[in-house]
Amino acid sequence: MRTELFARLDREPEPPKIETPRMSRHRIALFGGTLAFYLAIVVAVLVSSWLVTLDWKVMLFRPYQQWPGLHAFLDYYVVLGQRGPTAVMVASWLGWRSWRQHTLRPLLTLGTSLLLLNVSVGAVKYGLGRLGPHYATQIGSAELFAGGDIFPSGHTANAVVTWGILAYLATTPRARRYLSAVSAFVSLGVGLTTVYIGTHWLSDVLLGWAAGLLILLALPWFEPLITRAEVLILSVREQWRARRRLRKPVTAAPVVPEPVLLPRLGAGENAREATGRGTATGSAGATAHPGATRARTYPVRSERTPLTPGGSRRPPHADRTPHGNTAATRPVAGGSVTP
Repeated sequence: MRTELFARLDREPEPPKIETPRMSRHRIALFGGTLAFYLAIVVAVLVSSWLVTLDWKVMLFRPYQQWPGLHAFLDYYVVLGQRGPTAVMVASWLGWRSWRQHTLRPLLTLGTSLLLLNVSVGAVKYGLGRLGPHYATQIGSAELFAGGDIFPSGHTANAVVTWGILAYLATTPRARRYLSAVSAFVSLGVGLTTVYIGTHWLSDVLLGWAAGLLILLALPWFEPLITRAEVLILSVREQWRARRRLRKPVTAAPVVPEPVLLPRLGAGENAREATGRGTATGSAGATAHPGATRARTYPVRSERTPLTPGGSRRPPHADRTPHGNTAATRPVAGGSVTP
């Protein structure tokens, strides 16, 4: 039963009616609005506007001291935004989907999104170099270009991308709606948890949400590249399999000798064959093993010499003289017979 189940899963094709997301007008409008929000947050922090002041007020409020009972739970909840554990969990699920549907698109899409996340978020992090709340030195300062790496929030952006990719790859509209709500809830909670713990400013979290959403909205532009990469990987795999088949030694099948049909011999020929075979075997045996007993062969009845008497079978005649009678007398012409 278990073998049949895995066989069915292995043969199951990709579910029908799977449409690759495209850059529609609605998606382009969302991308443009999110990009504008992203740039506005960066500019507001660069000029130390009211947003920086709000950051300081939230930090000095110290939420972890106001609600200490939530700290134990939120320490575990924030793991949902860490790149390593979340990437392993989501990659396991998408890997099973790739095997089941015989396509590399889920895994390649996840890899593309994580690559874009590392490049875009990492470049801004190290480019602006903002310090976190625990390392701030000047009240009211934006703490930029000081060697930090917390702006934007990597936990928040990673939660948006990692859990949002499940909604992006959903096969039905209903599943896409549910997964979108779940990913939004998880990423919102992870961002607020980092503010509660005090590891990020509020503006870091806002920029992290925008950074992750930009990556999800821009993924349709990379779908052609993902398709070409899948075709290339599958072609390389087929070439590798072909080379392995050529290198594999071919074992020759054992040669089975064909049976030889001998002509059927008559009674006389069988006797002569047996006689000759017995004579040859006896001579060979005598040569190889002197003490061996020589097998006796007997002629067949049909080949035996008939026994005939020594004399002639013709009946005797009175006027004939026996050939072997040398004592007989011959008559002499003109005379008498001498006793």
